[in-house]
Amino acid sequence: MRGFWHRLMLLLGPLVAFLFIRFLQCTMRIEELNGELVKGLWAKRGNVIGTFWHGRLLMMPLVYKGRGVKVLISRHRDGELVGRTIKFFGLETVRGSTTRGGTSGTRGLVRSLGEGYDVALAPDGPRGPRYQVQSGVIQLAKISRCPILPLTFSASRRKVLHTWDRFLIPFPFSRGVFIWGEPIWVDPEGNESELQEKTLLLERSLKEITELADRYFEKGK
Repeated sequence: MRGFWHRLMLLLGPLVAFLFIRFLQCTMRIEELNGELVKGLWAKRGNVIGTFWHGRLLMMPLVYKGRGVKVLISRHRDGELVGRTIKFFGLETVRGSTTRGGTSGTRGLVRSLGEGYDVALAPDGPRGPRYQVQSGVIQLAKISRCPILPLTFSASRRKVLHTWDRFLIPFPFSRGVFIWGEPIWVDPEGNESELQEKTLLLERSLKEITELADRYFEKGK
């Protein structure tokens, strides 16, 4: 019986999620801050590594608007749901991980960047710890020589679930905001100390823009 419900969820869940995100898009007023940062990189260089906390994943398919991107999705059962959902938005996926020995995920992302795609991933996923950047994304930037772009989302009215990632769901007819952080470049010749410094820099940047996004619609903003 459990297998039946799982198959049913895989069949219907992605479509329901897609329609819900589109409903939110149609009913919300969504802003984008610092978008010139990524647009400038697209114009000059081409490919970037987009990063966001796992709990802010829901609205991320709306950011690219036709831009070629591949999203890293875990091989876990939840990853299959996410992967099928984002395909409705015309986005492609790379299955695997950049941590816990996930060399296939890293190879797939490097190959995608070489083919002219952007890539996107949650550096605290797929199972946490929450708001803690894993080193895999820094290694990816080192190998590919592509910049890392921190990104976040929040809404004026929202529900935060009691899950490990504090998953955020915006309310319909609320206001939303995407915020990009400054690009982070990783030296291809960087030593372990320098890589750790970049890991902490990305973690700090994601925390700062997420706190800014959560406060963005307070009175006086």
